[in-house]
Amino acid sequence: MKLLLDHDHLARFFDGKFKQTTPQQHGEPAGGQGSIREVTVHGQTFFEQIISANEQHICYRIIGKGPVSNHQGDILLFDNSDNTKIDYTIVCEPPWWQPNMLVKAIITRDIRLALKRLARHCDEC
Repeated sequence: MKLLLDHDHLARFFDGKFKQTTPQQHGEPAGGQGSIREVTVHGQTFFEQIISANEQHICYRIIGKGPVSNHQGDILLFDNSDNTKIDYTIVCEPPWWQPNMLVKAIITRDIRLALKRLARHCDEC
């Protein structure tokens, strides 16, 4: 989970630029609850805040103006004896002028690619 809370290095996995702008709350893990990161992806710049984070779950949301509204991302890790399964869910509302199917296709493609890169990175460790 530490890899996904290392905001300044998320570009290893996700297409875009990431920069932590606000540190986590006192007593939270590095990059954890309260952290805010600036994200630039697909020509859009916006901010995401970590709502909660532990060894099995990261929950984050877009704050302020973003490319979608009512956005929340949840990343859950499930450890098996041989590997780790990741469940990555994003819920959001696209702008009125953008088809839901298009937004879903873009997000799905980006997440799948990122998870493949993350898996490859972890296999090499």
